Amino acid sequence: MRRFLLLYATQRGQAKAIAEEISEKAVTYGFSADLYCISESDKYDLKTETAPLVMVVSTTGNGDPPDTARKFVKAIQDKTLPPDFLAHLRYGLLGLGDSEYTYFCNGGKVIDKRLQELGAQRFYNTGHADDCVGLELVVEPWINGLWAALEKHFLLNRGREDTSETLTMASHASQRTDPLTPELLHVESQVGLLRLDDSGGKAAEVLEQNAVKSSQSSTLIADFEASLTCSVPPLSQASLNIPALPPEYLEVHLEEALGQEESHASVSSVDPVFHVPISKAVQLTTNDAIKTTLLIELDVSKTDFSYQPGDAFNVICPNSDSEVQFLLQRLQLADRREHRVAVTIKADTRKKGAALPEHVPERCSLHFLLTWCLEIRAVPKKAFLRALADHTGDGAERRRLLELCSRQGAADYARFVRDAGACLSDLLRAFPSCQPPLGLLLEHLPKLQPRPYSCASSSLFHPGKLHFIFNIVEFLSNTTEVVLRRGVCTGWLATLVESILQPYTCANNADGKKALAPKISISPRTTNSFHLPNDPSVPIIMVGPGAGVAPFIGFLQHRDAKNMAKDVHDALVEIISRETGVEKLEAMKTLATLKEEKRYLQDIW
Repeated sequence: MRRFLLLYATQRGQAKAIAEEISEKAVTYGFSADLYCISESDKYDLKTETAPLVMVVSTTGNGDPPDTARKFVKAIQDKTLPPDFLAHLRYGLLGLGDSEYTYFCNGGKVIDKRLQELGAQRFYNTGHADDCVGLELVVEPWINGLWAALEKHFLLNRGREDTSETLTMASHASQRTDPLTPELLHVESQVGLLRLDDSGGKAAEVLEQNAVKSSQSSTLIADFEASLTCSVPPLSQASLNIPALPPEYLEVHLEEALGQEESHASVSSVDPVFHVPISKAVQLTTNDAIKTTLLIELDVSKTDFSYQPGDAFNVICPNSDSEVQFLLQRLQLADRREHRVAVTIKADTRKKGAALPEHVPERCSLHFLLTWCLEIRAVPKKAFLRALADHTGDGAERRRLLELCSRQGAADYARFVRDAGACLSDLLRAFPSCQPPLGLLLEHLPKLQPRPYSCASSSLFHPGKLHFIFNIVEFLSNTTEVVLRRGVCTGWLATLVESILQPYTCANNADGKKALAPKISISPRTTNSFHLPNDPSVPIIMVGPGAGVAPFIGFLQHRDAKNMAKDVHDALVEIISRETGVEKLEAMKTLATLKEEKRYLQDIW
């Protein structure tokens, strides 16, 4: 079987999921993928790699490569490397990004450009998938075309002596006496990818549905509008090409708890985690404002947490308790919420390279798992819909789930699932006969990601404190019923600070309400470029609409603490010196004393 190296650079799990999909489909087309995270540099070596390379690279922050790719990018950016360092390498790259941000797919573009500079050549055109309109619009056709590109690469580089064996396609198309051209390979790769696999063991099997025979029935169906739960012709009458059933690979057992305590620290993180108190919370907007904006102050004085203006940090947040309770009830596991979750790999799984999810702590409680570990608000991918269909008893409901993950139902998936922001809870409400096992959730739900926020203060201006500003995200979810939802993190934070929240009229009240300060867990995030210039004389134009002004508050405070208030400070020293008849040094000491006694305050607006 022909081998290729498959690397992914992921921040939130998207690139990993896509790479795993490529790896699983590769076998169907006669290929074998060596799948690694790009950070696992001890498991691959591009300097000596002879097989083609396929990369899936996401983008994070302000156009940066993901954290897992930092070491790799630093290594290939070495200026001492010769221009033919990777001349032997042939690669294809799929970049993931969001066009709402300035540097679209820049994580992938940085690596792509540098590989070219080091002499590597593409065997397949680079793809740029846009999360703003739907990653699958580029990802799916890019993967479909990958197999033909790999076929062509191996034909050109290995000759045709083994053509009769290696040209067998995943679709098990009829044997040919004439060799397949790259054009025919591409067509068959498109067809082979999207066929039904009910048993999970076959490469393809087309799901046939009988069309509505009577014109009267067709007319009645046409009168309805399509929805998440209902399709209309021609989709409702179409034969469907659907993806193969993803092989199940996790065995999950629930065991009675033994009284172990759990903490947020057990949630996996590559960065150090600090548990800090909220020292102040202020509502910055009036009660009748369209959006509610809060400022939160954290006390980091007793930690090693450090930052500078322009930096961001992560807030480790839980899922909504009401949504967790719904899932427990819906999965018929409410009475076992405190049971420990034991997860193992199925002995008979067909999933290549199956591994335990890193974001599931060992033997955590079921409630903790759903609250702190799984992104239950994630929009289900088509593979998840395909798997859910096999656990749906009602025929009509199963058919609709298969439509949504089919090639023919792509428009409905985009409209009713992706664009509507549907989540697992919405699907379980929409399809009452769907009863997935817990293991399926662990296989398909990604890690609950910490939410990043910009630092809205300067540690010079507010020593030992960290400010951040956010709008409370509120939106209507009307996939099955109209429900008002809040953002996972902003909704949680807003509830958390209710007891100490100051109204906007008291924004300058330093004392705030006397209540027990709640604590949250945070971790640092670094940025490479979004900082003030070293030269304080350099003029800056800052544009930050709404809550986007947050990092610039830190910029202004930092400049004020270092430079902007210098003239005012000097003027006060001069006045004290002249009026009291003391030397300048003594006047500076007097001003410092006033500041310590809080009789002299610096502030900026």
